[in-house]
Amino acid sequence: MAVKFRLTRYGGKKKPFYRIIVADSSAPRDGRFIEKVGLYDPLKTPVVITLDREKIKAWYKKGARPTKTVENIFKREGVLKELT
Repeated sequence: MAVKFRLTRYGGKKKPFYRIIVADSSAPRDGRFIEKVGLYDPLKTPVVITLDREKIKAWYKKGARPTKTVENIFKREGVLKELT
C-alpha cells in the first residue's frame, strides 16, 4: 500500500478549493482518505495555504510521499526544508 499526500477537490462549479490529504494511492481522488493535513485555496488573493506541519512530518517519516503538485506547495511553504 503506497501512501501519498495529494489534493482532493471541494467547492462548487468553477469555485474549487482543495484539501491536502494523506490517502492510499489506489483510492479515488475525492474518495476515502486517511487524514486531512492542509487546505489550498487558489482563488483567494493572496492564495490561501494552511498546513498542519506536525502531521505532515509524522506522515513523511512513515513513508508518505507527495504528488508533484503537493510537492510544489510544500516547497513554496518551506515544509520540505524542515524535513531535511
